[in-house]
Amino acid sequence: MTTLAARALLAVVFWPSLFFFWFLGPFVFFLLSTTSSELCAQLETRAEFLAAANGAIPMLALQNLIYAVPIVCLVVWGRLAPDPARARHIVTCIKLFASAVIVGAMWEYGSSLVCDGYGQRFFSPAWQITSYLPIVSLLLNAPLYVLAFSLGRAFSTREDVAEDEASPPA
Repeated sequence: MTTLAARALLAVVFWPSLFFFWFLGPFVFFLLSTTSSELCAQLETRAEFLAAANGAIPMLALQNLIYAVPIVCLVVWGRLAPDPARARHIVTCIKLFASAVIVGAMWEYGSSLVCDGYGQRFFSPAWQITSYLPIVSLLLNAPLYVLAFSLGRAFSTREDVAEDEASPPA
C-alpha cells in the first residue's frame, strides 16, 4: 500500500510539473533570463554586455533545477517499480534532458551576448550561431517530451487497471 501511495504522490508532482514547467516555463524563463531589448540599448561596452549575460546565469541554473523535477519523478518511479525496459527509457530521458539543458543554456546565454543592434562586435561572431540552437533544442525536446509523457503515463497507471484494459471484456 505504501508503494501505491508513493506512486500516487509522485503522479501529483509529476503531471503538473510536466505541463507547467516544461510546456509553459520555457517562455517565462526565456523572458526573465535573457537581456531585454530595453537594456540592450543602454549597454555600450564589452564589460556591460558580459555582466548582463553573466547576470542570467543564476536564472538559468534555477530554470534547469525546476525543469529537472519531472526527470527526478521518473527516476524515483523507476526505483519504486523496477522494470529494465523502463529503466533504459529513463536513462534515455536523462541523456536527452542533459543535452537539452546544455543547448538551452548556450542559446539563452548566447542570445544575451548578441542582443546589440548597433553593429558593435564585442564578442566572437560564433555567439551569433546560437540563434540556430532553438532548432536543435526542438529536435531534442520533442522526443524527450513524448518519452517522458509515455513513461509518466505508464508509471502513474495502476497495474490492476492496466490489466483490466488489456483483457477483452467477457
